[in-house]
Amino acid sequence: MEQIIYKLQDMTHLNWAKVRASSGTAGSFLKAYEETPAGKIYYKLSNYDSFRGVVGHECINEIIVDRLLTLLGIEHLSYQLIHAVVLIDNKQTETWLCASRDFKARGESKIALDAFYQAERNPNESPLDFCIRNGWETSIYEMLVVDYLILNRDRHGANMEVLRNRYKKSIRLAPLFDHGLSFFCRCENVESVEREDVMADKPVQCFVGSRSAWDNLRIIPLDKFPALTPLRESDLSSLTEGLEQAMDERWLARIREMVWRRWNACENLRYQR
Repeated sequence: MEQIIYKLQDMTHLNWAKVRASSGTAGSFLKAYEETPAGKIYYKLSNYDSFRGVVGHECINEIIVDRLLTLLGIEHLSYQLIHAVVLIDNKQTETWLCASRDFKARGESKIALDAFYQAERNPNESPLDFCIRNGWETSIYEMLVVDYLILNRDRHGANMEVLRNRYKKSIRLAPLFDHGLSFFCRCENVESVEREDVMADKPVQCFVGSRSAWDNLRIIPLDKFPALTPLRESDLSSLTEGLEQAMDERWLARIREMVWRRWNACENLRYQR
C-alpha cells in the first residue's frame, strides 16, 4: 500500500460525521468510513472549522508518527495520506485526509481503556497500576516515551483501547493509534511554528499519567525503560520525506528538530538517573 497518494482523488461520496475536538482545540474532527471487498476503511480529516474549512495538520502528523513508531519498533496502526476532494456541508474542499484499516483480529471486540478500567479495576487502583496488573507495562512505558517525543496532547482514556477475543478468552491492549494532536498542533501558520520552543512542556491529557509529558516519562523505572530501536540523526529525514506537498518544509524541519532534541533528552534521562 502506498503511504502517500499525491494524485487528487474524488472522495465526495464519503459522508462525514463530526466529532468534537478534544484537548481544548477549537473546531471539529470529521470522520467517515466505507465498506470495501477488503474490509472497512476508516477516514478522518484534520481539524475542521465550519467557517474556514480544514485548518489543522493532524493527518500529516499521523504519517510522521507512523514512520517514527516503525523506526522505534513499536506496534501501531498504520495510516495512509490521501490528497482528495471531499464534500462537507455541500461544499467541495481540497485537502489531505488519513485512511486506516481495522486493527481488530477475527473474534475481537474493542472497548475504550477508561471504560474497561471503570468496570474491572480494584478499589483504589490507579489506571497505571491497573494496566501493569493486566500485563501491559511494557506497552504503556513505550507509549509514554513516544508521547514525550511527539508532545502528544491527547492520550485520554478513549484513545487507548482494549481488544477482547471471545474465542481465545483473551484481552490485549490495542496497537497505538491517533497521534494527530501532537507536535505543533496548536499552530496555524509556519511563523508561529518557528517561534515555538520544541522542548516546552505543554499541558497534555494522559489517562495513565499526569498533565506533563516530561513527568510521565519519569514515571518509567530505570530498569523498565523500553528497549527501543535507537533513533539516529540520519533517520530524521525519513520521517518527513515526501510530505513537502502537504506541509511547509520549515514546519517539517521544526518537527524533525523536536523529535531529535526530545530523543536526546530522553536518552539523557535514561542514563543519568
